Amino acid sequence: MIGQTPSLSFEIFPPKPAVGNEKIIQTLDEMQGLAPHFISVTCSNNNLNVEETTVKLANHVRNELHIPTIAHLPAAYLTKEKVQSILHSLNEIGVHQILALRGDIIEGLPPKEDFQYATDLISFIKEEAPHFDIIGACYPEVHPESPNSVSDIKNLKKKVDAGCSTLVTQLFFDNEAFYNFQEKCSLADIEVPIIAGIMPIINRNQALRLLKTCENIRLPRKFKAILEKYEHNPESLRAAGLAYAVDQIVDLVTNDVAGVHLYTMNNAETARTIHQATHSLFKHYS
Repeated sequence: MIGQTPSLSFEIFPPKPAVGNEKIIQTLDEMQGLAPHFISVTCSNNNLNVEETTVKLANHVRNELHIPTIAHLPAAYLTKEKVQSILHSLNEIGVHQILALRGDIIEGLPPKEDFQYATDLISFIKEEAPHFDIIGACYPEVHPESPNSVSDIKNLKKKVDAGCSTLVTQLFFDNEAFYNFQEKCSLADIEVPIIAGIMPIINRNQALRLLKTCENIRLPRKFKAILEKYEHNPESLRAAGLAYAVDQIVDLVTNDVAGVHLYTMNNAETARTIHQATHSLFKHYS
């Protein structure tokens, strides 16, 4: 999946059923012109109707827009039979790349027993459908449930040994944390490409949600200053947040990152702004 020069890719998520797909289809049409290396389509443990959400949207990206597509598959609440069915559906539409996840555990709802960890899902897919390319998630600042970085890297090594060809990171705002993580992976003989996940912060509500849900992520002083200075100035916060993300990306590419995966939050304008500022750094697939 990864070549000698870095890739730029986007993440999108299926809208809630009540919202409908019209807006996300328009967003994807706008993103198509940016020639991403691939688009990943998320899936949530809160919505297990995978065929009607993730698979349906992945089909549009792959077969209408002709963009390479990765389908997310969180399996904590899925049975082996259900995963087999999803693999069959993805195979039928020509999507053969999966981001294999355990997914978040929902409070008050015990998970199924078939896939306790992402590694279990990876091993199952490799056995059932070996032609699928499996991508794994990783955490530069340690998985929130991991006791320490040593344990986290050991678990990541198990994922890779089970069959991951590529890793994509959780979002981060401190590039040094990513570089330190890369070094730890290298020492552990984790040699697959590691794609850096970047999320531009463009509004106050997004920042507040992030601070609540991603407690393991360190906020550098420069980033904190942006949030504080422009808290009540939406236009300036958006401009500063995008500029911060661009600076991160330039630094990452300068330091030979395998790729950048942009968490777009379904915002085509965000993707376009980042693309315009950085497109000459990446290879193109159009």
